[in-house]
Amino acid sequence: MDPQDLNVMLVAGCGVVLLAVLAVRLTTRSGLPTLLLYLALGLAIGEDGLGVELDDFQLAQNLALIALALILGDGGLTTRLDTLRPAGPLALVLATVGVAISVGVTAAGAYWLLDMDLRTALLLGAIVSSTDAAAVFAVLRRLPLKPRLAATLEAESGLNDAPVVVLVMLLASDAWDGATPWGIGAQVLYQLVVGAVIGLAVAWAGHWVLARAALPTAGLYPLATLSILLLAYATASVAGASGIIGVYLAGILLGNSTLPHHRATLAFSEGSASLAQIGLFVLLGLLADPSRLPGSFGEALIAGVVLTFVARPLSVVVLARPMGLNWRESAFVSWAGLRGAVPIVLTTVPAAAGVAGSEQIFDIVFLLVVVFVLLQGPTLPWAARVAGVTDETPTHEIAIESAPLDELRADVLEVDVPPGSRLAGVWTADLRLPRGAALVLIVRDGQPDVPDAHSVLRVGDQLLIVTTRAVRAETEQRLRAVGRSGRLAGWLESR
Repeated sequence: MDPQDLNVMLVAGCGVVLLAVLAVRLTTRSGLPTLLLYLALGLAIGEDGLGVELDDFQLAQNLALIALALILGDGGLTTRLDTLRPAGPLALVLATVGVAISVGVTAAGAYWLLDMDLRTALLLGAIVSSTDAAAVFAVLRRLPLKPRLAATLEAESGLNDAPVVVLVMLLASDAWDGATPWGIGAQVLYQLVVGAVIGLAVAWAGHWVLARAALPTAGLYPLATLSILLLAYATASVAGASGIIGVYLAGILLGNSTLPHHRATLAFSEGSASLAQIGLFVLLGLLADPSRLPGSFGEALIAGVVLTFVARPLSVVVLARPMGLNWRESAFVSWAGLRGAVPIVLTTVPAAAGVAGSEQIFDIVFLLVVVFVLLQGPTLPWAARVAGVTDETPTHEIAIESAPLDELRADVLEVDVPPGSRLAGVWTADLRLPRGAALVLIVRDGQPDVPDAHSVLRVGDQLLIVTTRAVRAETEQRLRAVGRSGRLAGWLESR
């Protein structure tokens, strides 16, 4: 590839991303799920659109799993432990036993109603049984749900990807020929436990380093955090364990730890996850063959009905009712089991392995996701009101930026009081900083202190001063004058 070809690809890629970002506004106004627009964009530039061909399912699988790791890592970073703890046991049961029930029921429906062989039916059941973290995070965090329900759905969507990914890879591999239920169960358990341990260990070590590192630039902290998340994913994968569960738990640990520039890290992670989501959905749209999709519409509808109205409700009622959810809450949890990118990502696994019937699975899953995202996503607010699961007095975390100074057109000045400076001994009230500037913090012997009018500056103090840019030059001039002549600087230097 010569540089010119690379530049053309860069232009095309940036154009697609900008179109996708601008389209978010359209989907917000219209109420359509963003997922569908990204998929449509992929279809539009694909083989039957602008003619871009992509038939390398192995490459697509690798890229899709990395994008999924970024999305789950961001989900973990924004998950609060204080809301997760009460919902953790139920979410874990739904993400494991609930997935097993859903796989079994959906596979049975595909086997009997769609006349699939056992392996293809199990693959289809496993692929569509995972709720999608990106879809759940995007939709539910805008709904004023009861905290336990919201936490349960979010945690379930983050946790159930891992066992499903492991199961699909086992079913699509050569291990299927000699597989036994006990063998598959043991392999799934190994991957989940070892992946969780590795993810938490990498996150703990990364937190230990970042908490003690004095990086020269604030922008390096978000990059370092993202690298730790991907390191957790990659390390677990190299060990033959689940990188998906590793990156999600690593995100939870880091997100609930005290890290420098925490808010900036969350903003950077959200942007990275959004970019990964855009790329992922456009990639999946490129893989689809529009001319082949209409022939699978009936099968997708049957599979979707079995999944949405039989398998999912059965798994929720069997497991959630004994754990304290009433009928209305169980019904909402069942309906809120959104499908999105993850099932389509998983269709690349049997396709890359060359499993018979993989094209049929891809078409069914693609259509199922599109149809039921259109059906479920826009109706969730209505369903929450009907079920009575909205929080009457919802509380939202206040978003506090570490330094939103660009928007305020302000700067933070750090001023040291060196030996010999006439700043030492001056009362803060005598600084007489111009209107628009304020001394907000004094760091003395490593300890911060909020000054008042009676605070006296000392040698070795570090002063943090916030000033608008309009009076910054005047503020600096005044500080230099006091440093030379003390609190009477204005009078002495005017003589």
